[in-house]
Amino acid sequence: MTARILDGKALAERMRGDIAAKIAALPYRPGLAVVIIGHDPASEVYVRNKERAAAAAGFAARTLPLPETTSEAALLGLIAELNADPATDGILVQLPLPAHIRAQRVIEAIDPAKDVDGFHPLNAGHLALGLPAIVPCTPRGVMRLLAEAGAPLAGARAAVLGRSAIVGRPVAALLTAADATVTLLHSRSRDIAAECRRAEIVIAAVGRAEMVRGDWIAEGAVVIDVGINRGADGKLRGDVAFAECAARAGAITKVPGGVGPMTIACLLENTLEAAQRRRGPG
Repeated sequence: MTARILDGKALAERMRGDIAAKIAALPYRPGLAVVIIGHDPASEVYVRNKERAAAAAGFAARTLPLPETTSEAALLGLIAELNADPATDGILVQLPLPAHIRAQRVIEAIDPAKDVDGFHPLNAGHLALGLPAIVPCTPRGVMRLLAEAGAPLAGARAAVLGRSAIVGRPVAALLTAADATVTLLHSRSRDIAAECRRAEIVIAAVGRAEMVRGDWIAEGAVVIDVGINRGADGKLRGDVAFAECAARAGAITKVPGGVGPMTIACLLENTLEAAQRRRGPG
């Protein structure tokens, strides 16, 4: 079997085109504010990519860089200003934060209606309960890729590797809401390989390069690789041993070019929807 490659880059481009068309029809430009503290190289790259994608789609996007020495109180003050700003529809504080700033305190300070990362406890709680919520960008992208694969979710057995609040748990909640039968796997799970072999859908989000091997994958399964791991050779690798798993899977994502571009596209969707809820559909 030769797996179908799910092209996240191409899907994200189509999504950005649709978003740009919707923004062009609005009487206002949705506003996105991205706050970054310090000079973490990876974070700076992510922020530049987000700002460029947002500006290209027609958002009023701005990056607010702060020095590493910024106090927690000063950051919370800026967030309060953005919460009150009628031109700001989405607020994103780039993680990780310096050690002296409590990330959870910052996340909780963001207006849940402007929390386009979907990390606020109110949004997380609504998602867990199956209520309307802003969905974290990467899990939303995973679900779009599953739809692109044509994977039937109702009744399907799904294995989610990793239980982080950013990816694993929200993905499990979304799959459950779609009537899949979900197994959430983690470092204390017994015989992870056997659990994966029973699954028709495998979502890998553990942060361990090529942990998922080919003999873990059932014939024809859909495999979504969320992992991004940089090896000693500088190359990016996912959590999935791609060549081995592609030989058995029905559909699979690559790293890079799979989930990564979808995360940014879904951030733009979240921001557009947040703006329309606040200011009207047009």
